[in-house]
Amino acid sequence: MTGAPSSTWFSAAPHWGWLIVLYFFVGGLAGGSYFLAALIDLFGRRDDRPLAHVGYYIAFPCIALGGALLALDLTRPLRFWHMMIESNTYRPMFKIWSPMSAGVVALLMFGFFTFLSFLAALAEDGRIAWPGLRALRPPGLLGTVVAALGGSAGFYVAGYTGVLLAVTNRPIWSDTPLLGMLFVVSAASTSAALIMLIAHRAGLKTPALADLHRMDDWMLVLELLVVMAVVISLGSVARAWLNVWGVLLLIAIALGVIVPLVLSWRGRQRRQPWSVVTVTSLVLLGGFLLRLVIVFSSDAV
Repeated sequence: MTGAPSSTWFSAAPHWGWLIVLYFFVGGLAGGSYFLAALIDLFGRRDDRPLAHVGYYIAFPCIALGGALLALDLTRPLRFWHMMIESNTYRPMFKIWSPMSAGVVALLMFGFFTFLSFLAALAEDGRIAWPGLRALRPPGLLGTVVAALGGSAGFYVAGYTGVLLAVTNRPIWSDTPLLGMLFVVSAASTSAALIMLIAHRAGLKTPALADLHRMDDWMLVLELLVVMAVVISLGSVARAWLNVWGVLLLIAIALGVIVPLVLSWRGRQRRQPWSVVTVTSLVLLGGFLLRLVIVFSSDAV
């Protein structure tokens, strides 16, 4: 970190609270849901389009809520525009060396694409009378570009918060390079779970649902491996989790990863349908608890 610009990291505890934990969670859901919806749109069957719509319906409200949470977390929320505009020159501000500045730009770009896809999905479902918006949906050229760029931005948004933590010099956050990967994998598993949960509640039956379930199982396995790698990479710093935060981390992994995997496996072995509501709810709970531990445990050191 020697020589790094001061705007890229902080030495004092940021004292982030529940608003930031919620932002990390809904931001991950927004990025992951849009990325999965874009994949379904670009590579799935036409019968799978309603499932892609679910992802778009999740992404825009979640990223809008995330932006509101970030603004509310500021000491003076109405000054949030200072993250985007120079207060002296009123020119757009972008500091290429600052992950926080890059994150703001990415959030703005991602918010734009989520809004376009949200409106396009509404139009295709006949919920709004703007048929021209259907051009923003694949397989047309414009729709393909929107899905590809928005999906890329969603992937970045899902993981950049972990990278932002890693470039600080705070305990735990700065002691492992794997937080970005952990946040991406967790965003993928929780987003797939939420899409499946909403699709189940809406009575959607598409071929991609089974594929999404298999993908979520693999993401949960990968998440377990990444968590283990994070603990190993922390070395002696991992002793900071020999307290209530470590217990909560074990609960998050047990409830949000291991139990859903066991339930899914038993359902396949016995050829009985697994409980969509139970499994997906546990995955979502585990993803939230994981972010809670990552944020608060460093502040407690």
